[in-house]
Amino acid sequence: MVEKAKSIWLDGKFIPWDEGRIHLLTHSLHYGLGVFEGIRAYHCKDGRTAVFRLPEHIRRLFDSAHVMQMDIPFSQAEVEAACCEILRVNQQKEAYLRPLAFVGEGAMGLHPQNNPIQLTIISWVWGAYLGDEGIKKGIRGKISSFARHHVNVMMTKAKTTGNYVNSIMAKREATQLGFDEAIMLDTDGYVAEASGENIFVVRDGLLKTPPLTAVLPGITRDSILTLAQDLGIPVKEDIFSRDELYLADEAFLTGTAAEVTPLREVDGRAIGAGTPGPITRKLQAAYFAVVKGEDARYQEWLTYV
Repeated sequence: MVEKAKSIWLDGKFIPWDEGRIHLLTHSLHYGLGVFEGIRAYHCKDGRTAVFRLPEHIRRLFDSAHVMQMDIPFSQAEVEAACCEILRVNQQKEAYLRPLAFVGEGAMGLHPQNNPIQLTIISWVWGAYLGDEGIKKGIRGKISSFARHHVNVMMTKAKTTGNYVNSIMAKREATQLGFDEAIMLDTDGYVAEASGENIFVVRDGLLKTPPLTAVLPGITRDSILTLAQDLGIPVKEDIFSRDELYLADEAFLTGTAAEVTPLREVDGRAIGAGTPGPITRKLQAAYFAVVKGEDARYQEWLTYV
């Protein structure tokens, strides 16, 4: 359950949490056309709160809206400011932020016509998405029977609400079989990403992740690539098969919600020694130091509230 906060931001105004409602004829509710972001704010070592890579997240929100032909009636600067303000209003030192643009009430049918584009921002306290134990010891993954979206089937660069039905089906399948997360293949049979995270593998000291041909350009993914290069870890963006994943020395998932979560097993096969490996641990530690404001080299990634 999400813990209630004081307020929700909706169309430029703060309203009480329990008044955050929409009409049953809201177009996005029926047809799945909406775009959203997941953003984290961290309580830093100096006592301040910082939102991690806020401009990049809001730019991706607007990019997603552009791809889906949704004209958000606020500027990027206004949305960034609202993301900071909701943390102050809700008195949250650390929180998860969910901006969501959706098509409001009006015409029905597949063409939304001139229905208004609405925008909300919600903040709540959210711990480790895949569990504290998962962060520490790693999780168990399952190759899904559901393929990831093809680039000519859905807009894979847009973080669109309807796209995530694919993820829900994969996640349910994996968890019902006793696993923690689904690993999804693309339509050519190569590893794409997890249900809501990008994926990395390590083999003989080389860090590899699938290219952005058909996966969402993850902001945590980009951060890890930068950190790896700065740490002198060789990096390659390239396709790889499921058996390459099985044979990896290390593997981990990245995402705003999942942060950096090790994979200790996939399809009943241990990854490496079956525990988080040294490169995973090094990148995980570097990432958490950055988001907590402990590494001055990456201060430009933090927006202090």
